[in-house]
Amino acid sequence: MKIHEYQGKEILKRYGVTVPRGIPCFNVEEAVKAAEQLGGPVWVVKAQIHAGGRGKGGGVKLARSLDEVRQHATSILGMQLVTHQTGPEGQKVRRLLIEEGADIKKELYVGIVIDRQSQKICVMASSEGGMDIEEVAAKTPEKIHKVFCDVAQGLTDAEADDLATRIGIPAASLPKARQVLQGLYKAFFETDASLAEINPLILTGSGDVIALDAKLNFDSNALFRHADIVEMRDLDEEDPAEVEASKFDLAYIQLDGNIGCLVNGAGLAMATMDTIKLFGGSPANFLDVGGGATAEKVTEAFKLMLKNKGVKAILVNIFGGIMRCDTIAAGVIAASKAVNLSVPLVVRMKGTNEELGKQMLADSGLPIIAADTMADAARQVVAAAAGK
Repeated sequence: MKIHEYQGKEILKRYGVTVPRGIPCFNVEEAVKAAEQLGGPVWVVKAQIHAGGRGKGGGVKLARSLDEVRQHATSILGMQLVTHQTGPEGQKVRRLLIEEGADIKKELYVGIVIDRQSQKICVMASSEGGMDIEEVAAKTPEKIHKVFCDVAQGLTDAEADDLATRIGIPAASLPKARQVLQGLYKAFFETDASLAEINPLILTGSGDVIALDAKLNFDSNALFRHADIVEMRDLDEEDPAEVEASKFDLAYIQLDGNIGCLVNGAGLAMATMDTIKLFGGSPANFLDVGGGATAEKVTEAFKLMLKNKGVKAILVNIFGGIMRCDTIAAGVIAASKAVNLSVPLVVRMKGTNEELGKQMLADSGLPIIAADTMADAARQVVAAAAGK
């Protein structure tokens, strides 16, 4: 789950990270009033979407008068903001953050992720703030410094000071940098985040260390522990099909292919998509119905897939372990009838009650294409999607 910059800053502020004063707004008049309330000669008008690169796309503007605040708010609100993370279709801007200006002496970067190889929390920092960290990693990897933290100790004073020094924080500002780095680490750890990033982290002319941006992503499996964070969810920023899927406890991600996939188990779902690609096809979605799928759940899964008008064929690939094949067969039959299925359907099932499930499909009278192996299933669904 992702949240907006202003929400991320609210969280970081609780953990002692210094952030600029700012006010979220939903219309132009609120933006002007926010600037008046903040005071000062300079404001920043910032689009709030769940994507980076907003400045390059025209979603971050500097205003030196209230009239400019009004102009920028008018032009940004409602725009379809296109960045390298939104794709060519862009993302509609529905919220703004009006923020006080900052005296930027130096822009830095700091981010935290879980490193799967070491199974530790990795704190990364770079002197190259304000840039795409992927670009820095590709061109000048020596400028990215990392600390792998022992979760029992967290980010120690010595580790924080060493990291800050490596990215150019002067000695006089080390205590402030330490507070920011340790605050970010604590926020990451205690909110069950999967990513915590400040880009840029700035050093001001007076020596302050301030988070000029904030990006926080959270482990959706841990949200039951964080009702306050769940309240920050902005459904307008999410794919409507994925939002609908979450209501039925379906793991669904829409892709740009033309073969719908309904699978039980995330690993098998990934393998299914790989096999489709291997035989020249392109998956239209990742869809894991889980181990306890009911006929209702399968029907909703079919409805979700078919909302994508680009779907030309569907592959159901089931391993009957916890989930019995006859249960899935009943769901497939019910779903096919409920949605008046009009695209080719290939079904492969193995495991518990396999023969019973196959017989149910055969007796259903539906034009279902049976497959025995994953390779056979992939070949048939790729051919069906191509109209062969």
